Amino acid sequence: MKRKIIFVDTTLRDGEQTAGVVFALREKVQIAKMLDKLGVDQLEVGIPVMGGEEQEAIREIVKSNLNASIMAWNRAVIGDIKESIKCGVDAVAISISTSDIHITHKLNSTREKVLQNMIAATDFAKNYGLYVSVNAEDASRTDFDFLCEFAKAAKNAGANRLRYCDTVGILNPINTFERIKALREAIDIDIEMHTHNDFGMATANAVAGIMAGATHVGVTVNGLGERAGNAALEEVGMALKHLLDYEITLNTTKFLELSRYVAQASNRELPAWKAIVGTNMFAHESGIHADGTLKHPQTYEVLDPKEVGLERQIVIGKHSGTAAIKQKFREYGTEISEEEAQNLLEKVRNASISLKRPLFDKELVYLYEEYLEEKIRGDVS
Repeated sequence: MKRKIIFVDTTLRDGEQTAGVVFALREKVQIAKMLDKLGVDQLEVGIPVMGGEEQEAIREIVKSNLNASIMAWNRAVIGDIKESIKCGVDAVAISISTSDIHITHKLNSTREKVLQNMIAATDFAKNYGLYVSVNAEDASRTDFDFLCEFAKAAKNAGANRLRYCDTVGILNPINTFERIKALREAIDIDIEMHTHNDFGMATANAVAGIMAGATHVGVTVNGLGERAGNAALEEVGMALKHLLDYEITLNTTKFLELSRYVAQASNRELPAWKAIVGTNMFAHESGIHADGTLKHPQTYEVLDPKEVGLERQIVIGKHSGTAAIKQKFREYGTEISEEEAQNLLEKVRNASISLKRPLFDKELVYLYEEYLEEKIRGDVS
């Protein structure tokens, strides 16, 4: 039996850092509650040092008595951690850059100072009994020997895990696997994959890291996050369940409700073609696909739509076949013959091309009524 993977959702921190996204206090609390009901293990809910409503929202989430661990994000600065402690969280993420390009140009610092600051912040947090994730920002561009030194120092300071951040999304699944495997062999510490989607590989890289031995995975609902976003909770969850046969404790039937709520709260449309929760995920128009799905759903559906809160849709349009048309009329309570479906198919295709879209149910019914009138007049056989 494969090990349990700990899901760390950062929709309320990294997700809200998406350019232009702001969650209202009540939305943050509601999202936290929905994530908790879904079964996410740990929620990264904000940055306490921002003060004001950010702290108020974090306190409200803490007071909600959720099953999930509540984590706050901090720089490797003791003052930040003090603000997190005031909010009552049980876990802190302590983040500092480890790549030379960040250390030199962003921090104007040195490797030695990075280690010193991380160790001091970790030691302070552990003295208050907090769970600590030490975040190696830009880990994917960090010298491997220094990353190992950083991870070892974090473990010796009491850190519970290392967050491996592919901050600018430059990894691919193959080198992700190689790097995480090598890091796990060098240092015995839990590793969280935190991947970004700049090249469209966030989910793939997260899964590759898990295959290499990562114990935790950082995700956001709908893949929200800076620039192109993070690995999507719903994608990673279903990939682990169906592609790798991991036992996951997430209530996946709540994915759609959660995704739609976060889409509305973030004012970011949930695309119809979105993996796992998009409405096209189980929509079939092509005649071959629709026919196969109607005969046996698993011919073109790798999972049951109900598993993620969706329903199967047979779409009638340019690419439809007679099997789909007959099935559609069965849904209306009408049985039509193969001959009728074949005659109707030409009308459907012409109408769909003219409208540049599939047909609505009523439009399909009108075409059928038109066909019946033509049949009475003798215009068709």
